[in-house]
Amino acid sequence: MNGRVLVVDQGTTSTRAIVFDAESTPIAMAQREFRQIFPRDGWVEHDPEDIWRSVLESGREALLKSNSRASDLAGVGIANQRETTLIWNRATGKPIHNAVVWQDRRTAPQCAELKAQGVESMVSERTGLLLDPYFSASKIAWLIDNVGNARALAEKGELAFGTVDSFLIWRLTGGQRHVTDATNASRTMLLNIHSGEWDGELLKLFRAPRAILPEVCDSAADFGVTEAEHFGMALPIRGVAGDQQAALIGQACFRPGMVKATYGTGCFVLLNIGAKAAASNNKLLTTIAYQWKGQRTYAIEGSIFSAGATVQWLRDGLGIVAQASETGELASQADPEQRVYIVPAFTGLGAPYWDSEARAAIIGLTRGATRKEIARAALESVAYQTRDLVAAMHSDSGTLERENAQPVIRVDGGMSASNWTMQFLADMLDAPVDRPYVIETTALGAAFLAGWQAGLYPGPDEFAGAWRSERRFTPRMPRGERESRYLGWRNAVARVVAPSVAREP
Repeated sequence: MNGRVLVVDQGTTSTRAIVFDAESTPIAMAQREFRQIFPRDGWVEHDPEDIWRSVLESGREALLKSNSRASDLAGVGIANQRETTLIWNRATGKPIHNAVVWQDRRTAPQCAELKAQGVESMVSERTGLLLDPYFSASKIAWLIDNVGNARALAEKGELAFGTVDSFLIWRLTGGQRHVTDATNASRTMLLNIHSGEWDGELLKLFRAPRAILPEVCDSAADFGVTEAEHFGMALPIRGVAGDQQAALIGQACFRPGMVKATYGTGCFVLLNIGAKAAASNNKLLTTIAYQWKGQRTYAIEGSIFSAGATVQWLRDGLGIVAQASETGELASQADPEQRVYIVPAFTGLGAPYWDSEARAAIIGLTRGATRKEIARAALESVAYQTRDLVAAMHSDSGTLERENAQPVIRVDGGMSASNWTMQFLADMLDAPVDRPYVIETTALGAAFLAGWQAGLYPGPDEFAGAWRSERRFTPRMPRGERESRYLGWRNAVARVVAPSVAREP
């Protein structure tokens, strides 16, 4: 049995490639950042060719570092930024436009118009999602209505739509496979999450031609074989999941009531709710957590648009740190009496507010404030937003109040490496926070899917039994201080959102 898996973890600001061994331990990694394109206020794009190059370069480097040969590899797993929308020409493989990124808000007016038509309840019931520019459906409509003669080509079946996973599989297989997995499909706002199929009424509502859509597969499946020229060998693609669902899998959150929070460009909190989809009463999302052997498991999800992106802004926008890792040390040196708040609504606010028009602000600055206090406020904003989500989950009947729910939050992603941030998170949640030994759990989830499909790894129960915590952070902040700081956050949010939104959650 071939004993290694190559994972492509294609994220919003960079691509990682990681080689895992037969014990699902990472043995080699390579990473490539790529350009972020901001054509207008609230617009975010990626050049698909930048993404493609980052995948090839990081994958080749990781394989080289691991000294892997074709006979060593059981397959490829893919985890990817979700909702980001690409459309390409089937004949040439060339995208018709830059990828429209999940953070992009250009279709807010179209979504508002659909809300005014009173269709949101129907959309939410079928997809588990809210009518918001975040998801792929309105992005598809924008692309085929605003790029040349794209609509005519789409109607004739000459174009293909995909989230990033579909685009990469198309390229890697030389155009042989146009497929996606159920987790990514569930983020398009075109999939009926109850039937697991593309929904004709939603396609009509968003004017999305059925001919451009990919085939929907299980998350562990045979997605095709890469052309040898890409990585020096032909490799079967055997596992695919959207990055947040991949992290849920990598954290072994297979029992209903288990929760994980991933801190990357954004922050995403997912709660496993089992085999039956349940709607949130607090503007959270219901989504497919994973699907294997034809069986779907669902999750409740809350999405924060800006977590690591806020720290990136401190580095690249303000220039007050040279490396993101400096922020934890600066935060520890900040004056705790300075109540500075950053509301990082650079592209609006996600759950549970869902205000696409909100914009970022720094509240509470005094002459005594320095870059230390601003760095602390940036890290604190992540914990405050996480508490917003967890509070909404608590209030949703049948979710965190289940008898088998656990108060522990399993964390992963780049920001979870910051001890200061994770301690403040535990303090603000008043709950334990567990950080795993393998912090790249998004990639680990994709590795598990591919390795399990290949017969290299045992099943979910055995995988869950092997999960280990590297460190547990326990609350130590006095209750009065915790509530006072959180009240300050809520007041800061109220200054940047519409009055009707500010009263929620």
